Amino acid sequence: MTSLLITAETFQQFEDISINIKPERLTVFIRKAQELDLKPFLGYPLYYQLLKYFDTDGLIKNDAPQVYKKLFNGGEYTDGYGNLIAYEGIAPTLVYFTFARFIEGNGVHYTATGPVIKQYDNAQPVNTQDQIKLVQQQRSVANAHANEVEKFLIDNQIDYPLWRYNEKNKSSRQSGPRIRGVDHTSYNAPTGVPEIDNYFAYDSLF
Repeated sequence: MTSLLITAETFQQFEDISINIKPERLTVFIRKAQELDLKPFLGYPLYYQLLKYFDTDGLIKNDAPQVYKKLFNGGEYTDGYGNLIAYEGIAPTLVYFTFARFIEGNGVHYTATGPVIKQYDNAQPVNTQDQIKLVQQQRSVANAHANEVEKFLIDNQIDYPLWRYNEKNKSSRQSGPRIRGVDHTSYNAPTGVPEIDNYFAYDSLF
């Protein structure tokens, strides 16, 4: 089973979540965030190398290389322009990706008779539109932290030869609809007919 990179205790450093939330419930969304958000962002080689240095209880091993401890836990470093940068590490990125998925999926529970929405005695569930906004807000925070991780990896790429910058990661991390690629096959090739290709020849404008 894949090691967890964060635990419920990690959340307390960044977000005030209810103590009534079962750790195993939160673990489901941590795993999803690791596999669906963090792994594509870091790239498979670097992601799986990082996992090797973690115990199953979500703690980085004492004998892990210092560069991997710094990648995850953060620290200060000097960038290529001589500026001292305070880097927070991967933890907040993963926390907010997890939090977004938790908000999105925690309201629905699957029973023997199908999916249900839990009702509360002294409160009412957040409506769908507000829930979407909350998810987008948390993903925006996660993306802001991810940008810091990305800058750290660019500035220290010599220490992380397994990492490769991928421009597609920026579009895949956005809170709205995500386009992972553009179809360049003949099906989408220009027809040569301006009205069909959705453009007008310049001489028709004068």
